[in-house]
Amino acid sequence: MRRLEQVAARIARAAQRAGRNPSEVKLVAVTKGVNTERLKKVLPYGLRVFGENRVQEFLKKYEILGEQAEWHMIGHLQRNKAKYLAGKVALIHSLESLELAKLLDRLSPAHGRSWRVLIQVNVAGEATKYGVAPSRLGQFLDAIRDLQGLEVCGLMTIAPYCEDPEEVRPVFRRLRELREEMAETRRWLNLEHLSMGMSNDFEVAVEEGATLVRIGSALFGG
Repeated sequence: MRRLEQVAARIARAAQRAGRNPSEVKLVAVTKGVNTERLKKVLPYGLRVFGENRVQEFLKKYEILGEQAEWHMIGHLQRNKAKYLAGKVALIHSLESLELAKLLDRLSPAHGRSWRVLIQVNVAGEATKYGVAPSRLGQFLDAIRDLQGLEVCGLMTIAPYCEDPEEVRPVFRRLRELREEMAETRRWLNLEHLSMGMSNDFEVAVEEGATLVRIGSALFGG
């Protein structure tokens, strides 16, 4: 799969430019709009981490592919849909409300383990984007600290779309700085992951410390 090879090479070069080991960066293939037949074809190439935006689409694909892949929920998660993910997803990238956090905590017995989650942070302050405001991140983390059904594994952000990826470098840098600040002031946290960067800007995100990049069109076209 030529596109996969090209994306992997670009990730590796970006990591090396930043003095990082490319193995620190995991590629999450965004499967929105990609049918299961195409997904079956990429499995033999080692592409096994799939990120889906919508619960309904995820369930259709999970029914066919199941545990052949590691599934991540990367889109906004409505509370009335959360129960359908129990026992099926490895990571939720988009926790951004206390109500959803408490619901997931209550659903953890059905999930069979603590939910691994990332906190979505609206670094750019876009009115059209979900996410915790950077100024409220510490307060939010403190509020969910005692929820035993959650394992907070890191932070996620969506940068504004720009023709020049360099324009969003400050967004990615700020998320990395927020992780460092939270780790310093809240030693109980283990913020392993930074989920940031998509097809148009993932190289800059990797240079700024991304451990998870969410890539769709660069892999599947469209």
